[in-house]
Amino acid sequence: MQITRVGTQSSIKGPADWFTGAVRIDPLFHAPEPALVQGASVTFEPGARTAWHTHPLGQTLIVTAGCGWVQREGAPVEEIHAGDVVWFSPGEKHWHGATATTGMTHIAIQEQQNGKVVDWMEQVTAKDYGK
Repeated sequence: MQITRVGTQSSIKGPADWFTGAVRIDPLFHAPEPALVQGASVTFEPGARTAWHTHPLGQTLIVTAGCGWVQREGAPVEEIHAGDVVWFSPGEKHWHGATATTGMTHIAIQEQQNGKVVDWMEQVTAKDYGK
């Protein structure tokens, strides 16, 4: 058994290569081998969002606060709220973040494949972001 105490892992600012706007990432867990799963709580200020990206084994988002937007390539932007759970299939190109006026926090859970959990791509344009 391992207990990770609150406050023992430092928050990090979301890197500009991966995010637009103010984003804080709070690591939650990274299971030891042979497990592959890891998770973080990610907080987006209004207007903040990820770049387009994929996950080799998919991703689950659990919205814990606020209101946000998600979009998969070729589909319309969808609104998400606290309590919603979103699943992105392996290799599905997508982005997620806050709405233009409301912040949002979610727990992101993904598994690694060959040491990789995400493939980052281009930033989401203002046109793609606008609902």
